[in-house]
Amino acid sequence: MKQILSILFAVAVLASCKQGASEGTGGQSSGRIVYVNTDTLLNNYDLYKDVVNEFQNKQFALENELKKKSESFQNEVALFQRRIQAGGMTQQQGETTQQQLQKKEQDILLYRDNAASGLAEDQAKQTDEILTNIQAYLEKHNEDDRYDMVIGFSKGGGVLYAKNNLEITTEVLEGLNKEYADKKDGKKSEAKSDSTATK
Repeated sequence: MKQILSILFAVAVLASCKQGASEGTGGQSSGRIVYVNTDTLLNNYDLYKDVVNEFQNKQFALENELKKKSESFQNEVALFQRRIQAGGMTQQQGETTQQQLQKKEQDILLYRDNAASGLAEDQAKQTDEILTNIQAYLEKHNEDDRYDMVIGFSKGGGVLYAKNNLEITTEVLEGLNKEYADKKDGKKSEAKSDSTATK
């Protein structure tokens, strides 16, 4: 997930080139470009960490559920084979049970595919939410029109070199984490007031 976000963020450039920001003659833009180190940002952005943890928990739960379904199915198959070998089934019963087992196997595979697809969709939505939050914050952060462009920098990405004094990762990260903490606190206090109201 981190690689996907790094690539998306490096490509997603916030270009707020406002005509009013000018330097010198001819009303040209000041050309102030800064960057955010996406690797550092993603490693330390609390929303991203929570999303990754949530996704890993869902993935782990799905894997456990599939393992249980698979083990249960294997036990049924083993029981069926023992009963066939012991002669405890008629040919018709054997064929019916075999068809039921095949259907059960198909259902497990279909469930696995649908669950994996649902997880992938969920991951795509959350990735979009993270990028949207970052871009929205950068727009607010640049309300005073200090920058014409904020680019994403990551090792091995499109930007091979940038001066350290152009990096704004720390201030962006602090702002994003504060904004996220405030949102979480707001949701907690809403949940408390809702539970108090229902008592």
